[in-house]
Amino acid sequence: MAREKPRLLIVEDDEGLQAQLKWAYEDFEVVCATDRETALAALRAEEPAVVTLDLGLPPDPDGVSEGFAVLDAIMALKPDTKVIVASGHGARESALAAIARGAYDFYQKPVDIEALGLIVRRACNLRQIEQENRSLVLQAAEDRTVLGGLITAAPEMMKVARTMERVANTGVSIMLLGASGTGKELLARGLHQASDRAGGRFVAINCAAIPETLLEAELFGHEKGAFTGAVKTTEGKIEQAHGGTLFLDEVGDIPLPLQVKLLRFLQERQIERIGGRKAIDVDTRIVCATHQDLEAMIAEGRFREDLFYRLAEIVVKIPPLSERAGDAVLLARVFLKRFTAEMNPAVGGFAPDALAAIDGWSWPGNVRELENRVKRAVIMADGKLITAADLDLGAGDEDDFPLNLKSARERSDRKMIRHALARSEGNISHTAKLLGISRPTLYDLLKQYDLQA
Repeated sequence: MAREKPRLLIVEDDEGLQAQLKWAYEDFEVVCATDRETALAALRAEEPAVVTLDLGLPPDPDGVSEGFAVLDAIMALKPDTKVIVASGHGARESALAAIARGAYDFYQKPVDIEALGLIVRRACNLRQIEQENRSLVLQAAEDRTVLGGLITAAPEMMKVARTMERVANTGVSIMLLGASGTGKELLARGLHQASDRAGGRFVAINCAAIPETLLEAELFGHEKGAFTGAVKTTEGKIEQAHGGTLFLDEVGDIPLPLQVKLLRFLQERQIERIGGRKAIDVDTRIVCATHQDLEAMIAEGRFREDLFYRLAEIVVKIPPLSERAGDAVLLARVFLKRFTAEMNPAVGGFAPDALAAIDGWSWPGNVRELENRVKRAVIMADGKLITAADLDLGAGDEDDFPLNLKSARERSDRKMIRHALARSEGNISHTAKLLGISRPTLYDLLKQYDLQA
């Protein structure tokens, strides 16, 4: 099957030059337009890879205002289109203005067909490479999706995911320890989906968000008439998750009296609703999470030690985003694709300074902060590339390295290679260039440190 020719849109009001250009590009599917209206109609209908644009279009054939209006419209509608502008009017000033507005390149009239042909073909090749790279990024994100949707390329998080997968079908209680925004609920859902309880319900409750007076009824349910306002019998979250998984977020905020009742359920696998008199058998797996230091709370008498050991049969510590080398850039690209599709299709990607800022930021709010910053930047961005200023990011914190020089160098090498791989989307040549080393040296380091591109 013959390969489809790339589309080229020629926006030129000189019919003789238009015919000459059309004849010169036999390896393209050429579409012609003479003014803004026909140019934008062709852009929407044909979606050309490359556009050659004469800035001197009617009704301003002796100026550049109409040509710039067409350029701005193309950048707004199809920001990944490569636009090559031409003008004989104030060539230098027009060139700088066109590039600033998003044009790919510039050429001056009178037209050199051969030179322009080289620019057009180079632009077409670049756009094809960019499309392939975007596909590879999306595929890489899918390949790096583990444990029910967790996206990561960091060994630290891969280790967490593998641990969760190994214990998924054991039925043991899991305690997830990590700062806010690190993805504790996402991991809990992934554990449920990977277990033999996947056919049951996954029920989540944030213990810190519910007043103490209501938390018992939320967890254990109540009988009709048990208290004022109890107009009907209601199942609690534990009972709702029968045959499935109950996720107790911020379990450290459960008051002591209720901790006793939760411990009894974990020991006997039975509950009593508030106002009820009969025990109800419940088969519910408990996964809990907290950002608090439960051992310190035990020492202070604010959390029961016996409950802790019932809940923490397996403890999984989730590293903050700042310790997941390369994940910030990977996740930022995933969030960007989602939010641009929903809110601002004109945004085409991150500027180099934005990627550097994302890579270097300490992310105290973890993944949630990253998601919010990217979302805000997509909404507020003026150009087609998000900058560090759009993200409102400064310089990242310096890392604390171990005193052992060999360990420090190995740690530094590993981290810098993962950062460079993330920023170059896994391209070996680009990664080597970022690191200032040769391709063979990079391959040796990848093998030495057991890293993958």
